[in-house]
Amino acid sequence: MNNPNIVFTAPRVAEVIDKPVPSPGPGEVLVRTVRSCLSAGTERGNLLGEPNMGLHSQKDAPATFPRQLGYSAAGIVEAVGDGVASVKPGDRVAMSYSQHAALQCRPEAFVYPIPDGVMFDAAALTHIAIMPMQALRKCRFEFGESVLVMGQGILGQLAVKVARAAGAAPVIAADPVPAKRARALALGADLALDPSAPDFAARVNAATGGGARVVIEVTGVDRALDRALDAVARFGRVALLGCTRRSEFAIDYYRKVHGRGVTLVGAHNQARPDHDSSPGWWTRRDDALAYLRMVSLDRIDLAGFVEEVHTVSDAPTIYSRLAAGGAFPTVQFDWEPPHER
Repeated sequence: MNNPNIVFTAPRVAEVIDKPVPSPGPGEVLVRTVRSCLSAGTERGNLLGEPNMGLHSQKDAPATFPRQLGYSAAGIVEAVGDGVASVKPGDRVAMSYSQHAALQCRPEAFVYPIPDGVMFDAAALTHIAIMPMQALRKCRFEFGESVLVMGQGILGQLAVKVARAAGAAPVIAADPVPAKRARALALGADLALDPSAPDFAARVNAATGGGARVVIEVTGVDRALDRALDAVARFGRVALLGCTRRSEFAIDYYRKVHGRGVTLVGAHNQARPDHDSSPGWWTRRDDALAYLRMVSLDRIDLAGFVEEVHTVSDAPTIYSRLAAGGAFPTVQFDWEPPHER
């Protein structure tokens, strides 16, 4: 194959398809992918053809195939188009809005130099990691505040890491799956709770002295948001980071939001300024470079974070597992030929 790509060709079907090698146009960078991350929530939704899979998609529009994901990856620059100044051939780079593809062109704005010492597995997490980073920023998090993270998929796990690095105290993880709670503790959470337990809110309140000051809601599920609102402090802030797939939410906003002065913050990763970061509102690029600096300086330790690494040829089997549902590990695809590993 000249350029293998992982493509969702029909609901629940992922195939490895050869595509032509692209050439970088003006302002573009051609990257040879080394690692790409599987983002289970978003990719499962796309694989199943669920609604609301794009911020600008029409509500309840039928899903169309083929479609291609893989928006967080890292690799090596092969070539650059006219006007590209920040990277050159041979540079190691992380990418935003990338694809599961061996060779791909990205706009220069979505390509970030990787500092020396940062491994490809950590760099490939960049685009996913900046999502909880911007959620914390939009909540105007302050050093020493308590943070509750609802959901412990890959986004929630990175939210735990980021909150701890930012100085949250305590960091509380919530997930109904015992194995996910155990992993959250191993990743640095101070406490891990079952959000479906009757005493969930009471335990959060006891651990925080009156409720979490900041909540990062990663699941996009109304029941999880409802439980989070029971555990948030008066005048607390809730970042709605998880993407909802339906709009019918049954929340008692009058008593749980209005009456307690709670702020709900839309925290979609595309809701950012295009340039000129300001307090609470950083650009995608500034957050990406900040994440890579923090990893390079050991402020964020991601050793062992990736649970499974697979070759591209394994993709159909991996996505069959994803489509089946249930808890899913943190997975990356290794795109290097066997003799180069």
